[in-house]
Amino acid sequence: MSTSVSLIGGGILVLLIAGYLAQRNGLVPPPTPKIAGIDLGTTFSSIGVYQAVTGDTEILPDILGKRSVPSVVGFLKNGTVLIGTRAVEQQEHNPKNTIYDAKRFIGKTFKSDDPQFIADLKRYPFTVKLDSKGKAYFEVELDTGIRKVSPEEIGSLIIKYLREIANDKYQTTIPQLVISVPAEFDENQRNYTQKAAELAGLEVRRIVSEPTAAALAYGLHKKKGVEYIIVFDLGGGTLDVSILWLQGGVFVTQAMAGNNRLGGQDFNERTQKHLIQIIEKKFDKKIVDKEDIQQIRLAIEEAKLRLTDVPSTNIRLHLRTVGEFNYELTRKEFEELNKDLFDSIVDPLEAALADCNLKPEDIDEIVLVGGSTRIPKVRQVVGSYFGKAPNYGVDPELAVVTGAAVQAGVIGGGWPLQVTAMELPTNRRKVHLYTHNSEA
Repeated sequence: MSTSVSLIGGGILVLLIAGYLAQRNGLVPPPTPKIAGIDLGTTFSSIGVYQAVTGDTEILPDILGKRSVPSVVGFLKNGTVLIGTRAVEQQEHNPKNTIYDAKRFIGKTFKSDDPQFIADLKRYPFTVKLDSKGKAYFEVELDTGIRKVSPEEIGSLIIKYLREIANDKYQTTIPQLVISVPAEFDENQRNYTQKAAELAGLEVRRIVSEPTAAALAYGLHKKKGVEYIIVFDLGGGTLDVSILWLQGGVFVTQAMAGNNRLGGQDFNERTQKHLIQIIEKKFDKKIVDKEDIQQIRLAIEEAKLRLTDVPSTNIRLHLRTVGEFNYELTRKEFEELNKDLFDSIVDPLEAALADCNLKPEDIDEIVLVGGSTRIPKVRQVVGSYFGKAPNYGVDPELAVVTGAAVQAGVIGGGWPLQVTAMELPTNRRKVHLYTHNSEA
């Protein structure tokens, strides 16, 4: 009897191995994924799928070829909803009905007389209001009247857009996801993020913190000799620093610090003010036209991206107020305009290390996350502080979604079978720092 059982067991194992090898060598197609990883970011969002058999992750592009989709939703007067790049393209002519930065508001309660909330409202051309419970919502103007839209509704529209990318790719309906959130998100913010996914028709199998997802993307949970990891996340709107302690494949967040008023948009705003001053001085006219301001804002964002690779770039504008205007912006000038902002990057690093009694030399690995870490000056400041080069191998905009996809693949049981790292909840509170110069 035992011999028969052994033969049956051995036969099953042989079939499993044969199936695995056949899939790996392309003899049969891999199974259709049932779960995806999503990074619902403040500025950009992405979706990734763990590839069974190969163990690779694929970050899926949308129809425009964008793997990082702008977290922007535009509402046209006739009720049409545009998402991502399409929303950004019409933003210049429809600023009041184009919503971005919704993640800043999700699951939070505000007071209408809070100076910081009032200051935040001035950053946006669209209307933000509070309901009777202090929850933020947006108002957009449609032909049928005013429509109230919640932050989680904006999130759900972005998630649904991402899901459709995966559905089209695999010609199936992917029903589940792993979604990432900032490590500092409390239970309420996590619940509202989950609600956004559910509104998009998806079941959330797991919520993973963004720093842990980024560490997973680099496979640090499998790297020997790694105990302390610092994740430096500088996106469009916020700077988050997290220190992770890795022991036996388990991540524990030891400290969190950050500046919720420092990101790529702040570098842009500083540069935008400078450029507007130059234009106004040259033409002796005030730039108040909203379409002109929006055009300048978009041109500066494009220039900042170009300055990552070249020392100077030309900004060409055609403004309704003054007509044609050209300006050469150099990387050196960009860095000088934002010097105090770049200097303030060090503050959260120091605060996070102090919070868990560590020194820079105690950190084994540095992980950069967020598109703004592509800025050469940012990498220089971080590298100099720790005296070692950060990890660059994974696209910083895609590190979090890559890690979420890895987690999704393991939950989905894809080959090759592996045990990924676990994450323990933390009771640490984030140390909030703010830019010294309030003008920023």
